[in-house]
Amino acid sequence: MHHPLSSALPVGRGLAFVIVAAVAWGTAGAAAALLFDTSGLGPVSLTFWRTAGGLLLLLAGWRLLRRPLPVRPAPQPVRGRVLRVTVMGLGLTVFQTAYFAAVQHTGLAVGTVVTLGAGPVLIALGARVWMGERLGRGGTLAVGAALSGLAILVLGGAHGTDTVRVSGVALALLSAGGYSAITLYTRWLGRTGTPVDAYLTSVTSFAVCAGCLLPLAAIEGLLPQAEQLGRSLWLMVYLAAVPTALAYALYFAGLAAVRAATASVIVLIEPVTAAVIAVLLLGEHLTTPVVAGTAVLLGAVAALVLTEARSGPGVGREVAGRRNRGRGRPGRHGGTVDHRDRENAAPVRE
Repeated sequence: MHHPLSSALPVGRGLAFVIVAAVAWGTAGAAAALLFDTSGLGPVSLTFWRTAGGLLLLLAGWRLLRRPLPVRPAPQPVRGRVLRVTVMGLGLTVFQTAYFAAVQHTGLAVGTVVTLGAGPVLIALGARVWMGERLGRGGTLAVGAALSGLAILVLGGAHGTDTVRVSGVALALLSAGGYSAITLYTRWLGRTGTPVDAYLTSVTSFAVCAGCLLPLAAIEGLLPQAEQLGRSLWLMVYLAAVPTALAYALYFAGLAAVRAATASVIVLIEPVTAAVIAVLLLGEHLTTPVVAGTAVLLGAVAALVLTEARSGPGVGREVAGRRNRGRGRPGRHGGTVDHRDRENAAPVRE
């Protein structure tokens, strides 16, 4: 019998797609750092052009990229749809704009590591407070280790060096907060039985983000300066095409064959890629405390994701089972539960 979650995409190819997407995402901050030097654009304008360009390219690939959900969702009230688009769009706006601002203030390596390292920690803590999810002993230890790694990175790296700046770290934490908000909201939708189309969510979020940033970008300075205009335009096209449209397309395709928890660990390649580019191409200097803090932080995040992968699906099935028993139709929505286990990945990356 054909399972609704089965995919024609081999697992190996799906893993390759997610890996390439993670590497591509890791180059976004480098492109932004170069654009800050050559274009005269600020983080708001840069985020506007990235989301607007990525939106156009994703819309151009609508038929090719969009996969229908395995279970047809029930019609959602207009108010619920508006709330979902608003929350996701505003969260993406904070996430991406603050990330580029962090890169501008404290550098590519530290800005990326703090943003993507703090995100899972904030998600775990938010899920505990908002949805009552238990961290467990392993999750608690992982969160504590991640906070220790962040402290080592910030306190050790900021001592007597320009590698780490408090303002940049604060912006990176703000970016992580935006990312955590949209992830927690997506998880809450899944627990309430509301399927989420990752492609459509990203398209609508990009549209809201671009719309919110357009007037602010106009105030900051919407157009790149004439000096080195050709180089700036090529970098802007790259930013919209490769780490945005292409990376999202590959990530969506890869999730058809790869579990969300596995993909969440793989995308830790993103901050590693950013750090390597920062050192080799941008000339950033990473002190020993920064390297040590980064290793501890990313290792703890990987442990946190793996801990959740072992406990999350069981919790999801238990909740769904209680919902089905209450409706008197046990087992009817088993496919939906498995779908959430597979697709409960971060809906939007930076």
